[in-house]
Amino acid sequence: MTLEADLLAAFPTEVRIPASLVADAVATSNAETPRMLVVLDDDPTGTQSVADLPVLTRWDVEDFIWAFGQAKAAVYVLTNTRSLDPAEAAVRNEEVVRNALAAAGSPNAGSVHAGSGSGLRLGFVSRSDSTLRGHYPLEPDVIAATVAEVSGEATDGVVLVPAFPDAGRVTIGGVHYTRGTGDDAGTLTPAAQTEFAKDASFGYANSELAKYVEEKSKGRFAAESVIVLDLNIIRAGAASAGTAANPDGDPAVSAAISANAIADAIAPAADSTPIVADIVSENDLRALSLGLEEAERRGKKLLYRVGPPFGRARIGQEIRTELSGAEAYAGNTPSEAGGLIVVGSHVGVTTRQLKALTEQHSAARIVEIDVEKLLAAETETAADAYLVQTVETVVEALRGGDVIVHTSRLLIKTDDPAESLRIARTVSAAVVAVVNRTLKTFPPRFVIAKGGITSSDVAAHGLEIRHAIVRGPMLPGIVSLWEPVDGPAKGIPYIVFAGNVGDDQSLADVTRKLSNTF
Repeated sequence: MTLEADLLAAFPTEVRIPASLVADAVATSNAETPRMLVVLDDDPTGTQSVADLPVLTRWDVEDFIWAFGQAKAAVYVLTNTRSLDPAEAAVRNEEVVRNALAAAGSPNAGSVHAGSGSGLRLGFVSRSDSTLRGHYPLEPDVIAATVAEVSGEATDGVVLVPAFPDAGRVTIGGVHYTRGTGDDAGTLTPAAQTEFAKDASFGYANSELAKYVEEKSKGRFAAESVIVLDLNIIRAGAASAGTAANPDGDPAVSAAISANAIADAIAPAADSTPIVADIVSENDLRALSLGLEEAERRGKKLLYRVGPPFGRARIGQEIRTELSGAEAYAGNTPSEAGGLIVVGSHVGVTTRQLKALTEQHSAARIVEIDVEKLLAAETETAADAYLVQTVETVVEALRGGDVIVHTSRLLIKTDDPAESLRIARTVSAAVVAVVNRTLKTFPPRFVIAKGGITSSDVAAHGLEIRHAIVRGPMLPGIVSLWEPVDGPAKGIPYIVFAGNVGDDQSLADVTRKLSNTF
């Protein structure tokens, strides 16, 4: 028996819940006053689990008005705060919330646009990393404070759901785990024992989420004060079939029993009480969503700090099957140029994926951005000359096929988190410059960006995307395709590929779908 099976043996089986059940509950709630979730995504990889939703890389009131006009259940706002220091992240979160509320016509929003979206309710989601990296609890704190200041509405609870089953991140018994891949398939490793917990800016020591909350809040929230929704609660309706409560074994009744158990458990939450949830499957996410919907129907005011698939489950969206190559180009005529694959992430799985791609795609040209050389440049002119030379190499190679641009694999780290972020920004700025100048000189057939900060900066600055629609995943449950609807990259498929997802073949698999030379 595997560790996962052993752990799950202590809990009920999952409740089978169709996405339509959640969608119907949301529709009932929205019948009187429509509600839209505003997802503040700290890097663009949060979109990999959803489909056909608007994405913003800017957050002026006018941008929200465009997004709200799409009449969807959620909008993703690319804040990229994981690449910022805490003070900058706080300012950005506040700006996004204020402008969203202004666009929705919130009272006291202080905008000339107030009322343009009058009657629209907003819910706020702080989307972050499934391996627990990011500005927590700062970001939900700022969102809650801003909502309270603008609308007078206090937050009762902050729900933490980092689980991402599609990518092997699950929470069982209040402990967050990562599943192994390849030779380690089937194993579970507590998150604090992975490379992600050693992150220079966002490292942590606890895998048990209640203790993680205490650690990250520096004791403001004691572990014992955290509400834990374990699988006994999430799956409370599992054993109801054949009982007096559910004699016919109706799945909707089972789901309702779970929803009420979740809402009951949340009832004591007040003053931003942390609430953590066990999640192993999509069914668990849907059960949780129904419970949250019920808790909010009863009057609870909640914010969410979550991993990628939460948004899909919360709005009752079906799991979108992976896009084919033909679907990726639907409505657009693909260029005959090569595609551009940009790799910035340094986590182990990315390095293995890059190795597999370069070994299999012999027709691709490989261009390395030498990080040491870039950081050692004594003047901006010297650094720019290096980038000009790099762009010339990339453009020439694109005329004959795909180009893989990657930063050198030696990760330069320091013990100073601020300095680590400075180095990351310098490298990212170089990657952005190469992509932007290439786009303006010889537009590629497609662009794949590997890594959270990399894909964010490439989207907003390299490709100058302001508004996009996320069309769906390129692999089952992971890796999203954006269709830019404006700017110089309009019509070029843009693939957002998180650094820490997929197996060793995933980058090659996605490239093969889009390439005309692989």
